[in-house]
Amino acid sequence: MDSKKIAEFVNSDWEKSILPTLEEYIRVPNCSPQYERDFYTNGLIEKAMAVLVDWVKVQKISGLSMEVLEEKNRTPLIFITVEGTDKTDNTVLMYGHFDKQPPMHGWSEGLGPYTPVIKDGKLYGRGGADDGYSLFAALGAIKALKDQGIPHARCVVMIEACEESGSRDLMHYVDLKSSIIGTPDLVICLDSGCASYDQLWCTSSLRGNMVGELRVKILKEGVHSGSASGCVPSSFRILRTLLDRIEDSSNGLMKVKSSYCEIPEKNAKYAEEMASSLGGKVIESFPFVSGAHPIDTDIKELLLNLSWRPALSTIGVDGIPSMDNAGNVLRPESAVKVSLRLPPIVDPSLVVEEIKQLVEKDVPYGAQATFTMEKGAAGWAAREMEPWLEESLNNASRTYYQDKPARFIGEGGSIPFIGMLQKMFPTTQFVVTGLLGPGSNAHGPNEFLHIQMGKNLTSCMAHVLSDHYQHITNAKKRRV
Repeated sequence: MDSKKIAEFVNSDWEKSILPTLEEYIRVPNCSPQYERDFYTNGLIEKAMAVLVDWVKVQKISGLSMEVLEEKNRTPLIFITVEGTDKTDNTVLMYGHFDKQPPMHGWSEGLGPYTPVIKDGKLYGRGGADDGYSLFAALGAIKALKDQGIPHARCVVMIEACEESGSRDLMHYVDLKSSIIGTPDLVICLDSGCASYDQLWCTSSLRGNMVGELRVKILKEGVHSGSASGCVPSSFRILRTLLDRIEDSSNGLMKVKSSYCEIPEKNAKYAEEMASSLGGKVIESFPFVSGAHPIDTDIKELLLNLSWRPALSTIGVDGIPSMDNAGNVLRPESAVKVSLRLPPIVDPSLVVEEIKQLVEKDVPYGAQATFTMEKGAAGWAAREMEPWLEESLNNASRTYYQDKPARFIGEGGSIPFIGMLQKMFPTTQFVVTGLLGPGSNAHGPNEFLHIQMGKNLTSCMAHVLSDHYQHITNAKKRRV
């Protein structure tokens, strides 16, 4: 394989074909079903999907077949197969999604969620890096190999429309197409992050996530604060007390015992290596206000906090009017929505049960308190990587990132699909990687895709696909 020609082909393909199509995709204001009340009727997800499907149709990739899977009351999925060079049964499954998070407020002047802007080597707009690029990177890598006549195994590409809502329909489609998918040798997930833009980063673990609502009610209706305060306790104060049963507000440490696990030695080592590589860049990647600082100064401990320790965030509040509309009233109830990130091997259902025990019993003043889980998903920890794959990733990174080796990172986010698939295919190898690096701000304002990182990642995936074919070919020769 001529790596220089691979890079030249990929760079040209991104500039002439992929980037213009990504800009068109960003312009579509499609959200994931959890955030879009009219998801099934407003036609936006179909419009975004059409951008991707129409691009695939004009690529003329030999051996490619495409099908749009769409069933009533289910989100759609783009299902693509590309025949292997020698029609081998060995399969690589490649994954991404094209649903988006909500637009959010706070975009900088000249930028917007659905206004694609290329500036300083970055493509700004909602969904470009999370995860619109995935289809293009997957097929772009295959195209680069075909351009040089380099063999590859059969590839199955699945691009879903429900990842941001928990991938609730994905396994249905995996089951539906199980006879075609078979048992993959390798899964490549293009929906994760990177800690810098100057080398290849592979995800070694993903945190689980549990989103729930804690609601406290003390009165049947609001009453004048002058006549009630001092007699009737504040629902907000009771809520604060109950939250303190879950989390120590002085340091952010969880008090829920089931939310912890022992950190595997190899993952602690990954954190140490990453801390050595990045140093203070870990902290600099967050937009702290002037004078603010993180929870800890030890970079390794911060990285472990971000990947292998539980953390609670309050992401929504109910029952509290805005300050412009705040009457002098003792409110009858207060509620918060919380997101609890969990270590990769912790069972969310056990955590939910313990939280309910902590907050629903012995509520101060006899108030009514309920904790309801909205959604939950277990995390994922990668199994031991086979030597050929680890070598391939390192060689790919050194080839396309100026001799820098691949690094392995524990991610704080969740990709429910990965854990689901690992249970289904316990012997399959996984490469989980992506473009979401420092400042890229997925889910927030000013989300961007680092263009050169996208190009390099595509080249790296072509390298891995080529090495995978050589690996299975050599294995067959040894068996003969």
